[in-house]
Amino acid sequence: MKDELQDTKDFLQDISDTIHYFVRDNVPSDLVLTCQIILKFIFLAGLVCLLDFIFKILVNTIFKNFFDKEKYPVLKSIYQSRITNSIVHLGTLSFAESALKSVFWRHPKSFEFLGVIVSLGIIFVIAGMLFRVLTAFRNYFVIKQDFYKIMALNAISESVKIFGIFILTVIGICTIFGIKGGTILGSLGAITAVLVLVFRDTILGFVTGLHVATSKSMKVGDWIGIPKYNIEGNIADISLLTTKITNFDKTISTIPTYDLLTTEIKNLQVMSESNTRRIKKSIYFNINSFKFLTPEDIERLKEINLISDYLEEKSNELAKEKENIEHKNKIINGKQLTNIGVFRHYAQKYIENDPAVDEKGVRMVRQLEITPQGLPLEIYCFANDSKWERFEQIQADIFDHLLVASKEFDLQVMQVNVKV
Repeated sequence: MKDELQDTKDFLQDISDTIHYFVRDNVPSDLVLTCQIILKFIFLAGLVCLLDFIFKILVNTIFKNFFDKEKYPVLKSIYQSRITNSIVHLGTLSFAESALKSVFWRHPKSFEFLGVIVSLGIIFVIAGMLFRVLTAFRNYFVIKQDFYKIMALNAISESVKIFGIFILTVIGICTIFGIKGGTILGSLGAITAVLVLVFRDTILGFVTGLHVATSKSMKVGDWIGIPKYNIEGNIADISLLTTKITNFDKTISTIPTYDLLTTEIKNLQVMSESNTRRIKKSIYFNINSFKFLTPEDIERLKEINLISDYLEEKSNELAKEKENIEHKNKIINGKQLTNIGVFRHYAQKYIENDPAVDEKGVRMVRQLEITPQGLPLEIYCFANDSKWERFEQIQADIFDHLLVASKEFDLQVMQVNVKV
């Protein structure tokens, strides 16, 4: 191995000598030094580019043979992120660094200048390779469809890139001007407050990304609602600083990522995945239309199939109770059926028998607190289809029926009178 390296150095030095003497013998004396440096640089740069090109084709061809993401997802991730290119670049720049002395040993100043350029190139290649490693991890998790780890990696990688660029700049300045790194780092204490102020959103976004990924509370593609901004839609992207949400009206909303940690977020994705969606809506009734049901009213309502058994049972129960009550002819004495109470039972039976209502979810009709607009009767259940269009149709069908059916019970639905 040592002999091969020595042979390579001898070969480069022979080429360098050939260029050196050729220029000296054929170029005017005032241009000799410049031409020698330029031609030697072109020779070395061309050799480095040729080696880089050859080895890049060779390495990438080998990796293409393992391109099956099912068998070799790691290799596919490495290939897609082009880490192999960075490795080849690093190898060829290392060769250039070792070859500089053999080619430019007669030109110390040029050797020193080109050495700095090659060192900077190596620094940039190493930084690029580290960034590509993060990309490779992301590609791997994309293949595995682990979206929570992708979000965590997005937060980490973008933070690493920002701070990496800062550190890379410090190292580059030290390399170019020959300054010790401790001198620059020692002065950072004076600007720490400024850095924290500048990177405030970055730090908050980083923390939020880790929190969302570890808590698994949401991911890209989830259907969410943000009451603070009156936003409802699907998460399109979660980056370090901003989160994009595709609204249902096809517009795009962008919010700071740290709002995912500090703002109330409703994740509606579970509802979508279970293919059920909650119905929670009220009908307001005029209290003045409430009344006790007379025997004639009860007989008339017994013709409604959903409540005929209920009315029959309740009629017998109330009749037995009336036998032991004084002034039993007075309708207010003892328990009585009311039109609002019977209608509430009818509405309960109606949603229980509706095939469009999820039978595994809660199905309830309840009275809410009385308001100036009347008594709210709330329907609480779950439609068995979470698609927006179908859900609205199911909900409308239920309330269309109940609003009209309330007339059979002599109930008056409250509405605002509009003066024309």
